[in-house]
Amino acid sequence: MPNPTADRCPLCARPTAPDHAPFCSRGCRDRDLLNWLGDGYRLPGPPAENPLDRGEEPPL
Repeated sequence: MPNPTADRCPLCARPTAPDHAPFCSRGCRDRDLLNWLGDGYRLPGPPAENPLDRGEEPPL
């Protein structure tokens, strides 16, 4: 049985467009890219260590 959400844009749920798949438009595609480039999406994991917390000098 086909998945009805498979042909929907992950951002706005409109039908996908072949030129912009898996998105519906260039606008949604660009908005998704901006989320990855900014702080919109984050991958789970342990917090990154800060060298200053260990008393080390930051690299130049």
